[in-house]
Amino acid sequence: MSTSLRLEPITPANVDAALALRVRPDQEGLVSPVVKSLAEAYAYGDTAWPRLLLDGEEPVGFVMAFFDIRFHPDQPGDRPRSGLWRLNISADAQTRGYGRFAVEQVCEEVRRRGGTRVTVTFVPGDHGPAGFYERLGFRLTGELSGDQVVAERELAAG
Repeated sequence: MSTSLRLEPITPANVDAALALRVRPDQEGLVSPVVKSLAEAYAYGDTAWPRLLLDGEEPVGFVMAFFDIRFHPDQPGDRPRSGLWRLNISADAQTRGYGRFAVEQVCEEVRRRGGTRVTVTFVPGDHGPAGFYERLGFRLTGELSGDQVVAERELAAG
């Protein structure tokens, strides 16, 4: 993994590069394409935090975080959550640490905003990301969000 990794806001200068990112074919049913993420980011405004992942000048992924969303606002005790909404690592860039970097950057942003835990939801299954998130310290909560399982990671004070 390169030392020149960074996340950049989506701008007119890099939106086409973000839209061109494609995950592996066996992952297409597990994560929405970047175009849907950008539409959701537009619709949800300040709640969404979309970023292009660059290695030097090469786009290698896309990540989008969410902040202060209630999953079940009609249920007593539902609390606002922040975390990872979407993670797309380009098919030819996987297994190089880019996903880990993106997740850690989301964790840092949640911590910077005063959060103490990070939430992620994902589609369970054979080709799904359960093992990846488990290795990063996420633990299943036993909840569902639609057809996705919910996992959380406590953040160390920083």
